[in-house]
This record gives sequence, structure tokens and C-alpha cells, in this order.
Amino acid sequence: MPVELAVTCGDPAGVGPEVVASWLAAADADHAGITVIGPADWLATLPPTVGKIPVGLEGYRATPGHPDGEGALVALAAMEYAAAGCERGEFDGVVTAPVSKAQLARIGFAHPGQTEFFAAQWGGEPVMCFTGGRLRLALATWHVPLAEVPQVLGPQMLHRTVRAAHELARGEGAAEPRIAVCGLNPHAGEGGLMGEEERDFLNPALAKMQHEFPGLCPRCEPGDTLFARQLRGEFDVIVALYHDQGLGPLKTVDFDTAVNVTLGLPFVRTSPDHGTAFGIAGQGRADWHSFSNAVAVARRLIAVRAG
Repeated sequence: MPVELAVTCGDPAGVGPEVVASWLAAADADHAGITVIGPADWLATLPPTVGKIPVGLEGYRATPGHPDGEGALVALAAMEYAAAGCERGEFDGVVTAPVSKAQLARIGFAHPGQTEFFAAQWGGEPVMCFTGGRLRLALATWHVPLAEVPQVLGPQMLHRTVRAAHELARGEGAAEPRIAVCGLNPHAGEGGLMGEEERDFLNPALAKMQHEFPGLCPRCEPGDTLFARQLRGEFDVIVALYHDQGLGPLKTVDFDTAVNVTLGLPFVRTSPDHGTAFGIAGQGRADWHSFSNAVAVARRLIAVRAG
């Protein structure tokens, strides 16, 4: 039986609908188990080989590049249907097209992003991860101001991030994942000379995890060299402690191919690692390969969980 995936339209005024349509039109696209959720007029243009769930007001038509509140309501309705469909057993996971956080906030959306939305719907402790290109990455924190990162980091958060990194690497074919964690401070604290967090709680927490994750480095490694070391094949996945520490290198190397993966929840959710790109929406310039990778990664992770 194929993996059953819900695919949401994202903001209908952004590039989400066109990257979904472009992927579906690709010669090698596998439509098995795909159900697309979005505005009825757009769904009517998609191949008959995919399932279709219309959401939003009847007769609604988006204008590419011109987001509005009604489009945000469509994006939210698609997310809500996908989340509920997983709980009903209709879907094994969700692939989401990008949404506009600003437009969603204007209609009262209470979450910083889609990651937090699905965590609220399903329960669990989400971990934001990335794969699909040359780098694999898990973030301990993401939508947290940099000044607050040392206060929110702790052994429990570190453990769930390492666990998600292990699952991500297993899903991508690493039998015994080799995991390294970036230091919070320059040179991973240099023994306390450049910061005390590594010495006082990060390294002790990592050392305690080694019995559960034998491939885990027992202490933080300097973040300025760790990504180059992964590219050379030394590690299967890296844990970064804050947003830009991980996403700066990732988007430099894998901008067009990276996939955003939400782990730590009852169901897998993936998304292309780009935004709505309203400035090019409707022009046929959006690259669909990150979305294609998002579908493939979701299928692999769901298969690993099932097996």
C-alpha cells in the first residue's frame, strides 16, 4: 500500500500552488497516495490521478503575488483538514506548501509558524529538522530570540533534538547515525574561557546520552568547522542550537533542495525550505525540486517509522 500524504496548497497567492502543480506535471512524479487540499478552481487544473479536497469559499480565486486575508483563510483551512485527516487515519503524513506568517497573523492565527500549528493539533514536542541536500540538520531552538537561547536550552530539549536527529539520519539511510552538536559559544566555549554553557551542562548532558546514541559525539564541537566536516563525510547529521547557526550554512549549500521536516510528533510533516516568494508567484520561475524532495523525504520517514 502506498504512503497516504496530504499536500496543502499554502498561501494561494504565493508560489506554493505552482510548485505543487509543476511537480505533479513532472515526468517522474509518483502520484500514488497523494491528496491535494486547496481552492476548488486550482484543484480542477491538477491531474486526475491525485485526490482532491476543496477548501475555502466557493468561487474564490487567488491573484498570484497579491496576498489577502481570504487566501490566508484558505491556507489555514488546508492545514486544519490535513491535520485532522491524519488523526482520522486518512493520511500518514503531511507535505505543506509555504504560508505567509504575516497574513495568517492578520486573521488571528495564534502560532509562530506551521511547525507549532501541527504540534498544537497533534500533541508532542516538535523538532525542526532539514535534509534533502548535502547537509542534514536538527535545530534545538528556532523561533527564539538569540538572547533567550541560553535560558531555554536544557538537557531535556537537547535530548529530544538528538533523538530527532537520530531518526532523521536513520530515515535517510544511516544505520548507526554519527551525530555532532554545535557549541553555543565560539570554539565550543574553550573550556570555559569563552562561555560556560558547554562545560556546565551541554557536554555532561551529551555524555549521558551516549549509551542511547552510540554515534553521538560526547561533547560539543566548534560550530564554525562542523558543517565543513559533515560535507567531508565525518558526520551523518548535525544539531545546531539556534536558528541562524544551522540555517545560514544550510541555505548557503542547499538553498534549492533542502526540506523542512517536523519530527517529535505523532505524524511526519515536511515542507520545501523556502517561503511564499510573492514577488515571483505566477511567473513560472519557482523551482519545484525542494517540494519534490519534501514528498520523497516524507515517504522515507513514514516507511522507517512503520518498519
